[in-house]
Amino acid sequence: MLDLPPLARFGDRVATGLVDVTSDPAALDSSGFWVVCADFEGRLTCARFADVRREPVPAPGGWRGPAVGDWTSSLDRAAYTAAVRRIREHIAAGEVYQANLCRVLSAPVGPGADVDALTAVLARGNPAPYAGTIRLPGHGVEISTASPELFLRRDGRVVESGPIKGTGRTEADLLEKDYAENVMIVDLVRNDIGRVCATGSVTVPELCVVEKHPGLVHLVSTVRGELRPGAGWAELLGAAFPPGSVTGAPKESALRIVGALETAPRGPYCGGIGWVDADRGTGELAVGIRTFWIDRDEGLLRFGTGAGITWGSDPEGEWRETELKASRLLTVASGAYEVSEGTLR
Repeated sequence: MLDLPPLARFGDRVATGLVDVTSDPAALDSSGFWVVCADFEGRLTCARFADVRREPVPAPGGWRGPAVGDWTSSLDRAAYTAAVRRIREHIAAGEVYQANLCRVLSAPVGPGADVDALTAVLARGNPAPYAGTIRLPGHGVEISTASPELFLRRDGRVVESGPIKGTGRTEADLLEKDYAENVMIVDLVRNDIGRVCATGSVTVPELCVVEKHPGLVHLVSTVRGELRPGAGWAELLGAAFPPGSVTGAPKESALRIVGALETAPRGPYCGGIGWVDADRGTGELAVGIRTFWIDRDEGLLRFGTGAGITWGSDPEGEWRETELKASRLLTVASGAYEVSEGTLR
């Protein structure tokens, strides 16, 4: 394994000089610049860095990913479509309206793999608004994300979330089911942040806006509110985590159902990944989708993909959606991307 120093990168913001690490979310309201990784299962890592500067993402180089054919899935096609049918049974029984069903892909990776080198490759092959690196090798956190989705943004007392629900290759592929699913999750997010926001302050400035991303389009909404007096990051995370767009509605029922169907932990996938500047009262956490992470114990690079299941879901169609979300990212991470031409090969 390379002897790599701790580092975090979000856009052109780079943090070095690790000061301390904690699992206490209250630290995010103290002082300094913090990097945050919250695993879907609840493990929280907050790392404070001393030096924060602006510099461009380096040119790709030094990343050797697994071959495209080396990836294996925690749920194969038959298991995934069977799980979709099982969720529809839960919906028919009135236990849940929507549930996000995920699978984790894994491939061998060498001991010299560096997630920041992968971030440089992804920045050219699959640019994303919340792209970044968290490299804390001594703490079991090595992440490269190309997330397009905002989980929580905070500016003083104002908080905002940008749930994504609805995915297609083009806008014409979006179905009525996608719009209904988005509205469902917006209601869930409104309820989540409403638990820690001042009464009457929660609004939805944008609903079901079509956003274009490399190789696909998403439906995105915006939910905004003002934190009530005394509420900080600990209370906000307690109310909103895990993100509603990657759980389901009602959240508690969805978590129980997918927990029984999924066969691998999600880890940082579907968790929260980002930064907090406690001195300025600002921060931005993405939903950990389109995210790779290294499991050093197993010598594996992992990546998650999933789809939101409703009564209107077609099992084969949902499988194809997980394939669509994964295909470009796996191709880029495997090195089968021509940066000069911007095409997959």
